[in-house]
Amino acid sequence: MSFMGTIIRKVLEREARKHPLADWPGVLAATQPKVTGRFEAGTDSAKNQETGRHIIGIERWSQSRLRVFLGEELVMDEYDAYEPATDLDMAALAQAFEEARQTSVALANQIVAAGIGDDKTVPQNDLGDLNASTWFAYISGHALRESGRIKA
Repeated sequence: MSFMGTIIRKVLEREARKHPLADWPGVLAATQPKVTGRFEAGTDSAKNQETGRHIIGIERWSQSRLRVFLGEELVMDEYDAYEPATDLDMAALAQAFEEARQTSVALANQIVAAGIGDDKTVPQNDLGDLNASTWFAYISGHALRESGRIKA
């Protein structure tokens, strides 16, 4: 893991410790309107669309890793295959993000209901093995941080 990866991981782990696992469905749901609002306010520029596709790609890719906590087989792939089509405008990307976040919330609820403990981990390509709470901190923080780059 790189030096920056180590720092990012430590920040995520600290954020993850702020919330018990059972809180993460609510945290993810609560941050969704802010991110969606940034998509909706963004102009249809190529840069905004690229940023939106990246955010959605990471969210969807992370969901594939979250499903491993629920018994699906791990596939070590990259996020870019999870990005939406390049011809979507910002309104369509806002809708795609909203749907992706609803799926993340549903997965968080399933992980909580399954009694998955934070002793179980699933690898993140750059940050190593992360427990479920740290994965949720990653998803939430990434969307909030990156959506701040979308320009009105």
